[in-house]
Amino acid sequence: MLAVTYRLVSANNDVDHVVVGVDFGTLSGRAVLVRVRDGAVLGTAVHPYRHAVMETSLTAGPAAAAGSPLPLPPDWALQVPGDYVDVLRTAVPAALEQARAAHGTDAGDVIGIATDFTACTMVPTTAEGTPLNELDAFADRPHAYVKLWKHHAAQPHADRINELAHARGESWISRYGGLISSEWEFAKGLQLLEEDPEVYAATRHWVEAADWVVWQLCGDYVRNACTAGYKGILQDGRYPTADFLTALNPDFADFVTDKVEHPVGQLGEAAGRLTAQAAAWTGLPEGIAVAVGNVDAHVTAPAAGAVEPGQLVAIMGTSTCHVMNSDVLREVPGMCGVVDGGIVPGLWGYEAGQSGVGDIFGWFVEHGVPPTYHEQARERGLSVHELLTELSAGQQVGEHGLVALDWHSGNRSVLVDHQLSGLVVGQTLATRAPDTYRALLEATAFGTRVIIEAFVEAGVPVTEFIVAGGLLKNPLLMQIYADVTRLPISTIATDQGPALGSAIHAAVAAGTYPDVRAAAGAMGKVDRAVHLPDEDRAAAYDELFAEYRALHDHFGRGERAMHRLRALRRRAHERAHEPAGASR
Repeated sequence: MLAVTYRLVSANNDVDHVVVGVDFGTLSGRAVLVRVRDGAVLGTAVHPYRHAVMETSLTAGPAAAAGSPLPLPPDWALQVPGDYVDVLRTAVPAALEQARAAHGTDAGDVIGIATDFTACTMVPTTAEGTPLNELDAFADRPHAYVKLWKHHAAQPHADRINELAHARGESWISRYGGLISSEWEFAKGLQLLEEDPEVYAATRHWVEAADWVVWQLCGDYVRNACTAGYKGILQDGRYPTADFLTALNPDFADFVTDKVEHPVGQLGEAAGRLTAQAAAWTGLPEGIAVAVGNVDAHVTAPAAGAVEPGQLVAIMGTSTCHVMNSDVLREVPGMCGVVDGGIVPGLWGYEAGQSGVGDIFGWFVEHGVPPTYHEQARERGLSVHELLTELSAGQQVGEHGLVALDWHSGNRSVLVDHQLSGLVVGQTLATRAPDTYRALLEATAFGTRVIIEAFVEAGVPVTEFIVAGGLLKNPLLMQIYADVTRLPISTIATDQGPALGSAIHAAVAAGTYPDVRAAAGAMGKVDRAVHLPDEDRAAAYDELFAEYRALHDHFGRGERAMHRLRALRRRAHERAHEPAGASR
């Protein structure tokens, strides 16, 4: 890749301009202040969401305030939009104060702000953008709240969309690897219609949270091209037709025209200017550029310097999202989507992903590790993750005798089925916690290999594997990924990948770089080939991967036991929460 130096186009090059990037994650929002000329992070702050993720009960609303939170069915994941505004009120001023104290940065030096968000995360709003949960009439209605990306209760609705699309030969379904996810806009919208028609009728805009936050900052609702294309089935300027939606449900016919369709902004463009109200929240100057919203994964690619074809970026945290640019358009089975300009203008942006990665490791540590390991970790001043990593690092490949399926939160790619579940095969009375922990690490690497092979077999070459996100700090995990994929692992050279990526887009929206590629060349951070594959371990992993692939295809493409167990669980939950005296 050619190294190119770009001149800033600011009015005063003697001023060290800065921009703000805000990354809205699953549990918190992070704000960073970034110097425009070189991408240096000058200040950072994190603010956790007060309500976190509501998965088992509705901990917001009048019923919760009265001490009787409403129970939620299985596979739900809700949030409170007011928690996002609290990030703007708290984290942005705190990051600005840190930059002021450490570097003398003044609020007047800030020329733009950009945000990224988990996706697909949906907010039902009024015409003015008020979330429906903030209306008294709907404050205790679960469907009035934000449906987080990992809300998977719309799987039956996604299944119907997929079946109908294939039956009718809809051309857009191939752009999504043949399957629409339960996480996306249309499946969640159909669930809303059929489970709470009153809230659906009151919903004027079905808004990606990425766009809702930008709306709060600049006062204008602009859909971003990234989520519209990947999550909103916008391909070649068109959404699914009213005829298709009518066939799903006659009352769904106007879903696009009434609730989804809206002007779309391209990545790196300005959606508007910071309002006086948002300036008061953040402490930033009124009138600075507010960039079009973006997705946390896709915005990370420029931060990792991955703006050329073939550079696959895996953003590894609670889940993993894989994004990559290419100069060819291909149909990749099970991909989450391919969008023209979906990551950077001028290239096809591909997305795939795994719904559970860090979440799986966290679940096992919390629920599957005996107290003795927790005690040992405390005595040594380690986290349980660090202890289990250390204890399993010395094993030979295959020594634990296990192989696992990484579907504890379903499968996003390549099966696109969130009714699938986790599995560990090979356990004996000799199996110990470090064995299972390592098997789970390996399972996520095998899942990534499935995704890489799907791209390569479809004619979309993968030339480099770059990791971003918190999990890159685990050297054993990174080495496993290198060995399993037989690819050198490069790592993003910052702890603030998505927020830095947003800052890059803010710099473009403010006019200091001509485009995202140029800004990434100056502001992006990456360390090349940090972890190299070992041929002996890679050969051993080939044998384990063959077992993984056999289980993957057996349970993911044929045997329906996991689906039947999910159905049993749902029915048991319904019985447990039936009103007293209800007939069965």
